Amino acid sequence: MGSARVYIGNLPLDVRERELEDLFYKYGRILSIDLKLPPRPPGFAFVQFEDPRDAEEAVRGRDGYDFGGNRLRVELAHGGRAGGGGAGGYGGGGGSRGYGG
Repeated sequence: MGSARVYIGNLPLDVRERELEDLFYKYGRILSIDLKLPPRPPGFAFVQFEDPRDAEEAVRGRDGYDFGGNRLRVELAHGGRAGGGGAGGYGGGGGSRGYGG
């Protein structure tokens, strides 16, 4: 089946990619980390694991984890619902969060 992506929410805005790597590397081989820090908190990120089983283990091990006073929300990212127009899939077909405005 291939790799699997994990969503990490409720991140502080001063988090660094290296900190996320340190937090998740023990669960398996990380292919990429996509850190998103909007103008206002909370920040969020996607961590791509090579093995889907590792991603599931990371969710079980880190959901609700206290990270610098922030309780992390960690869950499996589901294709188009994760937003962000990442790699793979069938491209972005007209969601309600388009380029309007």
